[in-house]
Amino acid sequence: MKGNAQRGNYLAFGDFGIKAMSGGWVTSAQLESARRTITHATKRQGKLYLRVFPHKPYTKKSAGSRMGSGKADIHGYVAVIRPGAVLFELSGVDLAMAQEAMRLAGHKLSVKTKFIKR
Repeated sequence: MKGNAQRGNYLAFGDFGIKAMSGGWVTSAQLESARRTITHATKRQGKLYLRVFPHKPYTKKSAGSRMGSGKADIHGYVAVIRPGAVLFELSGVDLAMAQEAMRLAGHKLSVKTKFIKR
């Protein structure tokens, strides 16, 4: 996961966005929580674009299991995030509402984020 994002690093659809400043994995639960937070903060005004998708499955073995016996079952899915990737975009709302919605959503994610505008 080294290096900055080469694709998806600019605003393509909306007027405002939230950009990742650090890299890492963002789980599907974190993305859904952030999406719900933005929807709630904007009172369903405007249009929200989700620019990343959790494609990568990850596995997890139980704490008390012994070594060996193969790989564990899929525990969940993550999106691989590189620094500079735009995670969410928002259009059709004013600047103050968009800033507050993105600030609240940034707290739900496991990467450092920054508010950007067109």
